[in-house]
Amino acid sequence: MIIECGYRKIMSKILELIGFGFIGGTIYAFVGLIPQKDPIGWPIFWVCAGATLMILIYRKKKKKQTEARKFF
Repeated sequence: MIIECGYRKIMSKILELIGFGFIGGTIYAFVGLIPQKDPIGWPIFWVCAGATLMILIYRKKKKKQTEARKFF
């Protein structure tokens, strides 16, 4: 978790909760698609997986920016 002050800390928590929701959606879609041969839920799976990946990349960038500011 990125340790920041004020609204950024709240935004980080909100992103964390949204990320958990996307991870849950990814798992739910994948488990529900195992028995299907022509799944309708694959777009749901890929959207949730992609959104989770984007959140992780965003948080990593913000963490690097925060660490860079500490040195200057």
